[in-house]
Amino acid sequence: MVEWIDCQQIADDLLEKIANEVSDVKQTLGVTPRLDVILVGDDPASHVYVRNKVKRCERVGDDSHVHTLEASTATEQLLSLIDDLNHSTECHGIMVQLPLPKHIDSDRVIEAIHWGKDVDGLTSINQAKLLNNSHPRLEPCTPLAVIEILKAIGEEVAGKSATVIGRSRLFGKPMSLMLQNLDATVTMCHSKSNLVLPLKTSNLVISAIGQPKFFKADDFGVKQTLIDVGINRDEAGKLCGDLDRDSFENAEGDWKITPVPRGVGLLTTTLLMSNTVKACLLQEKRTSQS
Repeated sequence: MVEWIDCQQIADDLLEKIANEVSDVKQTLGVTPRLDVILVGDDPASHVYVRNKVKRCERVGDDSHVHTLEASTATEQLLSLIDDLNHSTECHGIMVQLPLPKHIDSDRVIEAIHWGKDVDGLTSINQAKLLNNSHPRLEPCTPLAVIEILKAIGEEVAGKSATVIGRSRLFGKPMSLMLQNLDATVTMCHSKSNLVLPLKTSNLVISAIGQPKFFKADDFGVKQTLIDVGINRDEAGKLCGDLDRDSFENAEGDWKITPVPRGVGLLTTTLLMSNTVKACLLQEKRTSQS
C-alpha cells in the first residue's frame, strides 16, 4: 500500500505559521523582513522561479525586491551589488537565482554574501556551521524541506537508517549532515555506489539524482519512507520524479512517498520565507547588541 504524502497541506500549514511569525516581527520590532533576489539574464525558468518567490513573500507578508541584471553583467558588478546589500539595513535576506551566466564566477558570488543574509544556506560559513552543528545558522531550503516533511508526518529520524542518493553541494551533502545532526545513521550514495543493499534496508530513502522514473518499486524494501527530490521531464514532457510512480500502484509494500509534482518543491520556496524571517531576527539582534 502506498500513502502519497500531502505536501500541499504541509506547505499551507507552514505558510500560515510563517505569516504569523512575520506579523509578530512587525508588531514587536517594527520591521518587515525583506528578501532581495538577484536575477541575471533572461532564462525563462529562472524568471518563473523568481515570480513564485515574490508571490510567496506577498502571501506571508514579507517584503521583496528583485534586482534584474543583464546577462552581460560582469562578476565584479554583481559583487558590488551584493556588497551594497550586505551593508543595507533594509535588506535581510539575499538570494542569487542560479544558474548564473557561464562567464560569472558563481563561487565568488555566493561567498560574497554575508552568512547572516545567506537565505540559501550556501556560503562556506553556513555550511561549516551545519557540519559542526553550531548555531545560529541558515540552512539550504531543499534539504530543510525534507526535514519539515518528516516532522509533519511524524517520522522519527533518531536511530533510523537513512540513504541519501546524490552528493551535491546544494542538496546531498547538507541533507546528509542534517540527518546526522538528528541522530540518523546515514549512507550517502552516488553514481559509483552499489545501491542494492541500502535501497532495500534503509528506513528512509531520499533520492536527488535527476533521472526520470529511474527507480522502480522492486528496488526498495517493503516498509519505508521515500522522499523524491527529483524534478524531471518524461518522454511525454510531463513532470516526474526519480521514482517511477506507476510501478508502486499495484506493488506489495508499505510506503510513504512524496509525489512529483506537488511534492518537496512546494516547501522549498516556502522555507526561503522562513529563512528570511530568521535572517531578519539575526540582524536585529546584532543591531541591538552593537
